[in-house]
Amino acid sequence: MNPGAGSSVDRTMPPGPVASEHVIEVEDLTILYGGNRALDAATCAFPKGAVGLLGPNGAGKSSLLKTLLGFLTPDSGKASVLGMDVAQRPLDVRQQIGYMPEIDCHIPGMNAVALVAYLGELCGMPEAEAIQRAHEALYYVQFGDERYRNVETYSTGMKQRVKLAQALVHGPRILFLDEPTNGLDPKGRMEMLSLIRDLSRRKEVNVILSSHLLRDVEETCTNVVMLSHGKVVGQGSIEALKGVSGELFEVRLKGTREPFLKAMAERGCEAVTTEDGLIDVALRDGKGSETIFDAARSSGVQVRHLVRKQPTLEDVFARAVGEGR
Repeated sequence: MNPGAGSSVDRTMPPGPVASEHVIEVEDLTILYGGNRALDAATCAFPKGAVGLLGPNGAGKSSLLKTLLGFLTPDSGKASVLGMDVAQRPLDVRQQIGYMPEIDCHIPGMNAVALVAYLGELCGMPEAEAIQRAHEALYYVQFGDERYRNVETYSTGMKQRVKLAQALVHGPRILFLDEPTNGLDPKGRMEMLSLIRDLSRRKEVNVILSSHLLRDVEETCTNVVMLSHGKVVGQGSIEALKGVSGELFEVRLKGTREPFLKAMAERGCEAVTTEDGLIDVALRDGKGSETIFDAARSSGVQVRHLVRKQPTLEDVFARAVGEGR
């Protein structure tokens, strides 16, 4: 399957390539729900390729996606997709986007072919073309004869792959994937992540992956945009963000840890207690491990375990969210 080729969407694309290196640009975007700010003057850019959209529940991820789809009107600021202003050209924007929602979007009583073809027709495709493209999309997501069974009989993994097929049927240039591995067993998760990597790297479809599973993002994406309380608290390539994290250490103490945590903060370093009772310490501004021992002496504790860690996306995300509060 070649997403984007041979579908009716090709005839509605803006002329010529997008000049910007970014497929999505957001500037000072604010979305209000009553007195609550779902997005608070958010400014970010999504480069070509696969980008992870990260944030805890209530961070504003869904509000951002709905705004980019033209379902929400900004209270202030603006957003553009492939160079098109979302507020001015919402239908044109939606023709270029494939959307895989977190919740099920199946219609009981329809089989996978009928469902995916129907959604293709809703995108403006002729019936015959929609049926052909439905078969191609389902074949791509590894559906065989089960495509003729009613969708309500499918397992969770099959339902997720049908949702991906319907997002691909019209040949979009950008895919919005909202928690695509939700509810999947390990095998199903690996298969879904493999499809996402193939789409972004071999098929060259731009992917926006919204997920609370940081490992999924790290395995499929090269860049991230991080939200917290409606604000953008970090963005850029994953490797670059790891590089600015400074040295990371895993520490075990003998003694009360609170004075040590305070001593590290006074030295401009971050120390966070982990679920297993250890302490993750991030050293910045060229500081070395001697800073940890100095803080331990001043707080009356002993360092019993000290191991250098390789920074992960989880480390980057935890610090970004903590600093954005």
